[in-house]
Amino acid sequence: MDTLGQRVLVIAFDGWNDAGEAASSAVARLREGADYTAVLSVDPELYFDYQYTRPQIALETDGSRTLSWPEATLWRPPAESDGTRLWILTGVEPARAWQAFAAELIDAALAEDITGIVALGSMMSDVPHTRPISIFSGSENEQLRTSLSLERPTYEGPVGILSVLTLAAEQAGIPSAALWASIPHYVAGHSPSPKATLALLDRLSELTGAEFTRDDLPAAAVAWEASIDAAAADDEEMTEYIRQLEQTRDTWDSPEASGDAIAQEFERYLRRDGEGPGKPGRDFPPRQ
Repeated sequence: MDTLGQRVLVIAFDGWNDAGEAASSAVARLREGADYTAVLSVDPELYFDYQYTRPQIALETDGSRTLSWPEATLWRPPAESDGTRLWILTGVEPARAWQAFAAELIDAALAEDITGIVALGSMMSDVPHTRPISIFSGSENEQLRTSLSLERPTYEGPVGILSVLTLAAEQAGIPSAALWASIPHYVAGHSPSPKATLALLDRLSELTGAEFTRDDLPAAAVAWEASIDAAAADDEEMTEYIRQLEQTRDTWDSPEASGDAIAQEFERYLRRDGEGPGKPGRDFPPRQ
């Protein structure tokens, strides 16, 4: 907590980094809970492809029609108070000029005297909806890993804007961490995922020491899980697939499980070659 400081920037973007809308919903909850002020909104002409992320038209109460353009905005929390304050950076993942985009926003974070950054993301994984949502908590910063018991990411491959921003922040001297929620891949029709949003907010509170209300989120998480239970009850293949995921997860989480036992169970799972609805990828256990 002390390593991140008391002026923490929380980052989440719509798009590739936001399975089940878990991350974007988490920062939306933060904004709803306080009177935030916009510090910087990027010029959409520089960073967005309107054929990919189209502007939205809306009808106003007076009958006029207005356009809303894709955006990314840095938000400042209310005036000084005791404890940790959370800034917010949110919007749409840019389509181009990522290096310039990151440089502009990290410069703005430095101007706000941000002392630490936590990026929120969510990904589709081979995990059961009936178990607690897995949150991968990692950092490239050795001091953060030591003080907050975070993992060092080992993922290699394509990344989203969150990785670009957190690496740019580290290079600018701002310690950064990332929290990734694992969303069951078979619940694509049950978005958003309030259970994953709640898990991200709980972990964010643990890392930063910031307190915020959950309101109806716990009840929404229970209802979300119940809706998937109801859908699976009428599908024998889905029910069996979820049971297999539960067995793998329980073996992984079991306190008496040895490293060999975990490896053997995971290998058995992989030998099934992604059988089950949607032929899932092999992301369990999550390591990004």
